Amino acid sequence: MANLLLTGIVGSTAYGLAGPGSDVDRLGVYAAPTVAFHGLDPPTGRTASIVHHDPDVTYHEAAKAATLLLAGNPTVAELLWLPDDLYEVRTDLGADLIAIRSAFLCAPRVRDAYLGYATAQFKRLLDTGRFASKMRNRQAKHGRHLLRLLDQGLALYATGRLPIRLDDPQRYVDFGTAVATNPEIARPVLADAQARFDSVTSPLPIRPDRATVEAWLLRVRRAYLDPA
Repeated sequence: MANLLLTGIVGSTAYGLAGPGSDVDRLGVYAAPTVAFHGLDPPTGRTASIVHHDPDVTYHEAAKAATLLLAGNPTVAELLWLPDDLYEVRTDLGADLIAIRSAFLCAPRVRDAYLGYATAQFKRLLDTGRFASKMRNRQAKHGRHLLRLLDQGLALYATGRLPIRLDDPQRYVDFGTAVATNPEIARPVLADAQARFDSVTSPLPIRPDRATVEAWLLRVRRAYLDPA
């Protein structure tokens, strides 16, 4: 795809949770030609994301990626914190995006986003628990990712840095197996994480650095001003 700024391997492979049947997920940021924003149908909303399956690849246009990052989206955030060996495309503007990754962060949004995503995983656990015999693998996956989101979110909230590769992948596998049998095991873990968020004084600011993000996006628009 033309105009790619940054792409990398994310998801279970990046965390160290991939098994023999796991997909390899890729995520990226691209720049639409600046002239595309001058017409009747600019690339915004759903049209600003390109999604392919088999293999799974998602590309977000630069402005949409920036908006998702400012909102604290955990899935998009991990693209900026990958180990070097997981990046497949890293242009100068992509490297600049990584360099300003802390500008997207603020304490309230990190807390709300990671706890929110983990809570959504817990709800999925309860929903799929009604069909346990058919949904065991899916429940285990939801459980693994619930625990991962809590641990990563707490680390980011407490230190300002997002760990991607998990120190003890087996811990997450074992937790997923346990909650696939009894989803209620996850409830006190979620409650404990909420209490731990409450007990931490985060070094993150109250608001993200929108001026730095805006400056990066304007550099992207200047770079792609001429569609030729």
